[in-house]
Amino acid sequence: SVDSFGSAYVAGDANVGFGQGAVRVNAFSESLGNHRDAYGGRRFGINPTVGAQLGERFKVQLGYEYVRDDRVVDRGIPSAFAGTLATPAGPLTGFRNVFFGVRGVNDTGFEAHMLRLRTEAKLSDSLTLSTQALYGDYDKIYSNAYPATAVTLGPVGPIVGIEAYRDLSTRKSFIVQSNLEWRVATGGIDHIVLVGAEYTGQDSTSERRTGFFDPLVGSAANRRRTVALANPVVIPPVFFIAGPAGNGNRSVTSKLKQTSFYIQDQIGLGDKIDLIAGLRYDRFDLGVTNLFTAEKFARIDNLWSPRVGVVFKPVPQASIYVSYSKSFLPQSGDQFTSLDATLAALEPEVFNNYEIGAKWDIKPNLSLTVAAYRLDRSNTRAAGPVAGTTVLTGQQRTTGFELGLTGRITPQWQTSVGYGYTDAEITQTTTAAPAGRRVAQVPKHQFSLWNRYDITQRFGVGLGLYHQSKQFATISNVTEVPTYTRVDAALFVKLTDRIEAQLNVENLTDATYFPVAQNDNNISTGAPVNARLTVA
Repeated sequence: SVDSFGSAYVAGDANVGFGQGAVRVNAFSESLGNHRDAYGGRRFGINPTVGAQLGERFKVQLGYEYVRDDRVVDRGIPSAFAGTLATPAGPLTGFRNVFFGVRGVNDTGFEAHMLRLRTEAKLSDSLTLSTQALYGDYDKIYSNAYPATAVTLGPVGPIVGIEAYRDLSTRKSFIVQSNLEWRVATGGIDHIVLVGAEYTGQDSTSERRTGFFDPLVGSAANRRRTVALANPVVIPPVFFIAGPAGNGNRSVTSKLKQTSFYIQDQIGLGDKIDLIAGLRYDRFDLGVTNLFTAEKFARIDNLWSPRVGVVFKPVPQASIYVSYSKSFLPQSGDQFTSLDATLAALEPEVFNNYEIGAKWDIKPNLSLTVAAYRLDRSNTRAAGPVAGTTVLTGQQRTTGFELGLTGRITPQWQTSVGYGYTDAEITQTTTAAPAGRRVAQVPKHQFSLWNRYDITQRFGVGLGLYHQSKQFATISNVTEVPTYTRVDAALFVKLTDRIEAQLNVENLTDATYFPVAQNDNNISTGAPVNARLTVA
């Protein structure tokens, strides 16, 4: 596969059988490129796996995976003036491709070694025991300079503030999961009983090194430089200072131990009703040590997560379901390294999810699905009545519905249509936002359409579009990322019975759009019209 930006991708999947087993090797190599001025990189991965059938009732797989990913860090463009994203007119007109970083500084490298083991034992005709285990060793460095402010008007023209940091992290993870599945009928009622256990051990280290624009002075005043908005953007040299002297630096180790047990029963009440009920227990044990201060913080949570659902099939071609589930998120950051004296005293956040939906097979290869849901998030941190204290009174609610149509309308015409409506807001004030704020990066409306029509047995065409309504870049609701619609097309050619070619053209109308944002001043820009040719 190659594209019009100069990136290239090659992947292979080879299998060799021997007796009652096989060796399979998946591998890929990719050079990266896009429309941005300084973007580039390389990725490589290989995954050899050996699998064998040992006797009539036992299977085993053992695999190793290596991944290497080196690329330019590109956080996009800043917003403008009071935070409004200025497009297509305004001070950032023409800056879709401009790199707001430093060549040689904005780089990330990731390397991973993973071992996987899978076994399956057929203990009887109704009883199956399966086990999966993974060991991973991960090493990552992430370094960048980025826009830290919106574009504002300086004495001689538009300016933007630049800051920088470098993150170094390592992690070793071990995960093992075993499931016992029992299929049994009692009194004319069918049961699929699942009993399982899981253990996760994760040891991580991470250090953030602040970037300064003076190698001798590690003060807050030297963390930011204001530069002129220009093409190219010229940023002074950046110096990363290690150790506690760097303002805002942190260096921690974290040890996570999670032990889980769960049971689930899928009950078949005749041909029309299935009941699903399950309960999961998690013991979440986390310890974090600040390597600069030697402070240690710990938190243990014992969590019970129920799940229940009903599936009703009024006719063989249709089904209706209702479900409820509860889950938790400990107050220690998404990487489980942000534990301090305050967070260690707080209960986890709680998520209650309610969903109802239906599926209708209009014909054997064309299905219509619809679902409505509500997700309530509580135990979110909020400022306490006493200054400097924290209480768990914040709440957030997300409601929405999804509609999808997938399959073949005719033998030659394949389609995939999807629409989603999402309303997400803060319902009770948190430390991040007052009640009434919109949740970040959740557009209310999303619509996708893709059609493929095979004109002949060897030649087909595709046409589709993706639409996304406006959204806020962060919970501050200051920067608004505008609505966009992108049109894509494709050609499909079957060159021989075993070789196919595909040409994809993205953003056919060359629309200016912004698909995602990292924060109010790091907004990714969508690519102009581009093409990719793939041969398989």
